[in-house]
Amino acid sequence: MNISDYGIIGNCRSSALVSKTGSIDWCCLPDFDSPSHFARLLDEDTGGHFSIIPVGDYSISQQYVNHSNILQTTFSSDSAEFWILDFMPIYRTDESHYYNAPEIYRIITVLRGTPIIKVEYRPMLDYARPTVGRVERNYIKHATTEGRYESSYLYTSLPKDDVLKGGAITVSEDSFFCVSYNQKLVRMTMKRAWLEYQRTKVFWMNWANRTPVFPRYSEEITRSSLLLKLLTYEKSGAVIAAPTTSLPEAIGEGRNWDYRFCWIRDSSMVIKTFLQIRHLNSARSFQRFILSVNQGKREDIQIMYGLRGEKVLEEKVIPHLKGHKGSAPVRIGNSAYVQRQNDVYGVLIDAIYLSLQAFPSALDACEDLWSFVRSIVAVVAKQWNRPDKGIWEIRGKDRHFVYSKAMSWMAVDRGVRIAKMLDREFYVDEWTTLADRIREDVLKRGWDDEVGAFVQYYGSKHLDASNLLLEEIGCIDADDPRYVSTVLKTREQLGKNGFVFRYLNEDDFGVPRSAFLLCTFWMVSSLIKIGRREEAVDVFNNAISCANHVGLLSEHIDVETRELLGNFPQAYSHLGLIQAALLINGEELSFENDIFKYVKP
Repeated sequence: MNISDYGIIGNCRSSALVSKTGSIDWCCLPDFDSPSHFARLLDEDTGGHFSIIPVGDYSISQQYVNHSNILQTTFSSDSAEFWILDFMPIYRTDESHYYNAPEIYRIITVLRGTPIIKVEYRPMLDYARPTVGRVERNYIKHATTEGRYESSYLYTSLPKDDVLKGGAITVSEDSFFCVSYNQKLVRMTMKRAWLEYQRTKVFWMNWANRTPVFPRYSEEITRSSLLLKLLTYEKSGAVIAAPTTSLPEAIGEGRNWDYRFCWIRDSSMVIKTFLQIRHLNSARSFQRFILSVNQGKREDIQIMYGLRGEKVLEEKVIPHLKGHKGSAPVRIGNSAYVQRQNDVYGVLIDAIYLSLQAFPSALDACEDLWSFVRSIVAVVAKQWNRPDKGIWEIRGKDRHFVYSKAMSWMAVDRGVRIAKMLDREFYVDEWTTLADRIREDVLKRGWDDEVGAFVQYYGSKHLDASNLLLEEIGCIDADDPRYVSTVLKTREQLGKNGFVFRYLNEDDFGVPRSAFLLCTFWMVSSLIKIGRREEAVDVFNNAISCANHVGLLSEHIDVETRELLGNFPQAYSHLGLIQAALLINGEELSFENDIFKYVKP
């Protein structure tokens, strides 16, 4: 299977990838970042999977049920027809609590005839450690036999021995499976499976219904917003980059990373996007997570955190997994958590700036935020002129990346705005002087007359797509000839077949071979801002045409074959899609009310 051959189900705690033929080939339980239960996506032979295979010649199609995260895979033949409804349960039990147990439901609904199926239920727990299964009482239990103990339970209305052995089963009525990380304390029946289905369907449809309808690309915006919600860890509010690890940026290469974490650099974009699509509670939850892991007067701000705010994300290689299509290594954890990336400070203060405008804040909360803002600006004052790893987490030599410098300016600029909002005029003059100094440095040393664009780092001749954001953050105006030239040069040199690479100079893994979908959506926004709307729409349509059969995108794309690559589905690709689509629709984020409406003594 290709990366694009999957749909996703999930419940804001964990998720599973279901192939277009109905096989669960990736799932981690009980949480997004837990060891895998099924990992055939990373090793065709030993990874483990859960397939329901019809006996006979069937055509197969797959789609989401309405505006939900429930997958419906339909199997049709001349003599029979049935579908599988795959979902992970989530619903409110009261105003402040969710039910989102670590389990997967698979409901088989017979539409016509009496189909015969075979079940391949082969969980391989803890990243495919040796696992054995047996029928016990009212379930099938699998457990590891080596290393750390892990177990799972399968409840079903079909004959358990036939399920475990993979024998042929005639399905004459609605049937169910429930894969659970925990032993269930309620009686598992078909009636309960349908109840969980209806509750989950109502939850997702209610959530999607709060997303506004837009004149153009409304379906794409809704599907992307549903994915963002699915990838939100409900217990903390963190939004993970993707639910997978080690899906390669290029087949056969080693650019394989674990994305089951929350990156701080994207926080302001997440908050801004949720606000624009009217999901205020989701924006507030993510804001609380960001602020909870970055509190007080401190300098040890990381670029990324675990789902619960973990700071140590030690990277390890799983040598016994071959990797997707042989693209080793398979990594868990991510060593980038120790990197210094100066852009994170601008992102954090911008997130605070957005939050202060959008959400009510008590006086003590505002004072906490103000202390945090002052500490960040103090850090930026000391570090902005030092080299770093940059937005792309280069694992080689530190450089004076232009985007990092610009984001340092953003940190101080937003600090000035917040100081004015809170009537802290004492800081305005000093910080304005610092902001002006940083901006002058960026515009002078980041620009190259010979190249005709802002370059990747001071002194280089290479372009970097992150500089498309210089207007977005306010460092330069859209009609400034230098910005216009940077956009056009970036499209000319980093663009290919309608897609945009992050950069094309050699890094510590060689020359990049796949384009970056988020950068492609940045190009859409940039073209609109410099007055090339028709061209922007063409780029956008080309990008979204590469979404898979259920509307999902990965992080990277092969510009020749248009095959999706990298971890999948990718939250930030869909964030970029929403942002670009809103701009095409003429939607801009604005706040009508003054900050002091929300500062409550």
